[in-house]
Amino acid sequence: MDVFSRLPARSLFRMDRVFIGVMILAALALAANGWIADHPEHDPRAPLSLNGPEGMATSRKLAALRTDPTQCRVALEQAEIAFDDLDPVGEGACRRDDRLRVAPVPERGLAFAPARPETTCAVQAALTWWLDKSVQPVAEELLNSRVARIEQLGTYSCRRVNGADTGRWSEHATGNAIDIAAFVLNDGRRISVQSDWWTGAGTPDAEGAFLAAVRDGACDAFGTVLSPDYNALHADHFHFDQAPRGFGSFCR
Repeated sequence: MDVFSRLPARSLFRMDRVFIGVMILAALALAANGWIADHPEHDPRAPLSLNGPEGMATSRKLAALRTDPTQCRVALEQAEIAFDDLDPVGEGACRRDDRLRVAPVPERGLAFAPARPETTCAVQAALTWWLDKSVQPVAEELLNSRVARIEQLGTYSCRRVNGADTGRWSEHATGNAIDIAAFVLNDGRRISVQSDWWTGAGTPDAEGAFLAAVRDGACDAFGTVLSPDYNALHADHFHFDQAPRGFGSFCR
């Protein structure tokens, strides 16, 4: 009889623990929702802010723009980045439907040479993020100067990967890629991928460390990042493109 008389008390005790656990989880959920609301850069449901801070969801949001040109343009407009929407051109595998050119932004203090690149919106958005969040901060930290100009080798080339006669088409065929050869600083120094890339021997100098850091920074913004570490064809430039790769990237 004594054993059965204890059962209700034990059952009630267990229910109390369940209730307390539920209340704790509810409180944690409310706190988490409040924190996410105050930090939208960590919320994958919130729109990407190109002028906002980097968050846990930033790479995912940039990746989502690869297949959503309309939302990509919204992101540029909300960041007050002016651009010229260009008419579609080309045919077949080299058809460029998503095509724009970002207007000069003097307050950002950076130019492209020999000309402003014409690319897909996703490439432009990633370039904007990479320049603001990686290139300029790293240049200031390691080289004590900001980047004034980026030398690019082009965005569009109607060809297959590596110029082969067969195989898959390059992202350059649709302007969904850009090749970058060098960075010119405000103080006049020129940092070249071909001349200053650190090969892994000894300790890298400031220029080599800068190139490695901005290469790594690009991996968070672009679908594909290729450097001299990849193969000899990229010994003199970085290749960045926005090939759809889910929410990850191929970075080498």
